[in-house]
Amino acid sequence: MTTTTTAPSPSLLPAGSWQIDPAHSSLEFQVRNMGLVTVKGFFADFDGSLEVAEDGTARGEGTIRAASVHTRSEKRDEHLRAPDFFDVERHSEIAFRVIGVEPDGDQLRVHSELTIKGITRPVELRAEITGSGPDPWGGERVGVAAYGEVDRRDFDLRWDVRTPTEVPLASHKVKIEANIGAVKQSD
Repeated sequence: MTTTTTAPSPSLLPAGSWQIDPAHSSLEFQVRNMGLVTVKGFFADFDGSLEVAEDGTARGEGTIRAASVHTRSEKRDEHLRAPDFFDVERHSEIAFRVIGVEPDGDQLRVHSELTIKGITRPVELRAEITGSGPDPWGGERVGVAAYGEVDRRDFDLRWDVRTPTEVPLASHKVKIEANIGAVKQSD
């Protein structure tokens, strides 16, 4: 289900087959709690790949194990795994697919699809290549930072307890941020 799309010049996005290195990557989300503070969470178990041709066309996909959600509160994590949110018993994976990449100054605009609880919605991310080059073991690496925002209700994450002043306990808008380290695969 991966789609080939036009991307920026290889100088922004290095050509090759790239595999995400989960040990040197992070997937994070942020929500406002009661409109007062930002609470962060992340997923610990994920993988993915990116294919970039010499002409700059690109395709990519990733999979996140929803049960690996972690927010530094076991009670909150269990609630996020329950049917009110990710419903990991019925929907164990979250999928991400790149459907288009285009330059935007010295950044990239990534058009993608995000699937949570079996619901797929378009998501646009802003991204930048944070660096690329050789590693000490003879390999080649690239770093990519991407960020965006989704409305959790679009994915049937509708739990909506409110404060006495009608502020949602957990904001509907969710900021997402990915810091990806990827390793070039041998031909």
